[in-house]
Formats: sequence, C-alpha cells, structure tokens
Amino acid sequence: MSRPPRPPATRAETPGKGRSASQANTQIDTRSAAEPSGAKALPDRQLIALLQADARASTAQLARKLGVARTTVVARLARLEASGVIVGYTVRLGVDSADRGIQAYVGITVQPKAGRDVVKRLSLLPELRQLASVSGEFDYMALLRAESTMRLDTLLDEIGEIEGVIKTTSSVVLALRVDRSA
Repeated sequence: MSRPPRPPATRAETPGKGRSASQANTQIDTRSAAEPSGAKALPDRQLIALLQADARASTAQLARKLGVARTTVVARLARLEASGVIVGYTVRLGVDSADRGIQAYVGITVQPKAGRDVVKRLSLLPELRQLASVSGEFDYMALLRAESTMRLDTLLDEIGEIEGVIKTTSSVVLALRVDRSA
C-alpha cells in the first residue's frame, strides 16, 4: 500500500533558524502523537480481534488486513505485550471423541452467606469448566460440560441438592457462534 505524498514543508517545519532537521521532526512527531487515546484504541482492538481469530497470522497478514505498515503492527504488538494486554499466544484443540458432549450454562441462586460453601462444593465437580459471580437474577453462572444429557441431568440434580442453593436455571448450548476462548 503506497503512502500519499508528503505535503511540502512549511516555514515552521523547515530546518534552520537554529533548529536541526531532527528537532523539526520531533516537533512534527509530537503534534501527531497528541491524538486522543480513543483514536489509537480502535486499531489495537482490531489487531487483538484478528489475533483472537488466528494467533498464527503473520505480521504482514495483519498489516494488510488493518491497512497499516508491517512495522506498525510489530510496534503495536510489542507495546501491547509490554503493557500486559497480550500475555501469550495459544492453540485451541479440536474436539475429539473423548471431549464430545453437551455444554450448559447454569444460573445458580444461593442463600445469603452461603456463597463460599457453595463455590467449594461446585469446584469439586470435574464437569465444571467455569464459574463466575454475576449481577442480576443469579448469584453465579456456571459452565458445565457433560458426556451426555443423562449426566447433565444428574449434575443439575447434584447442584440443586447442595446446601445453600435456592434454585438453578439451565440453558443447553446448541452451537457456538463465536469462540475466542483458549
């Protein structure tokens, strides 16, 4: 992608009058770096989204998709890694026959002050993939993976029998439309 030609230097940008060329460029660079932080955030989010979709994409491929120079992508990646926004790259494994099954999100409502004990009991379930405390109708949202609907039914019964659990509401996952988890 070619860059537009640089406009002719104005008197303020022309080296001389006691300033070197590097000082003139510093002044120009300082003005261009004064962009609002929101203007830089969008390309970073776009870069992160591309990496979440394909962590193996080369910097040249990422640059083409973003419409920027490859060196810009390299610099953005280095900055995102140094600041801890990107902490690693990973591989997602395909679902093999041992990992097939059914997933369900389960909203769990608990009695006041019973949360700690309920979380301890839930953490003992090997089918529990994630557990988050949430705002709204439920106190916790669990993601379960079971080998069959029969096992899922048993799990839901076990969760409902935990002391302190008031109610559960489950939603079975029919299909994943977007999966950026690693």
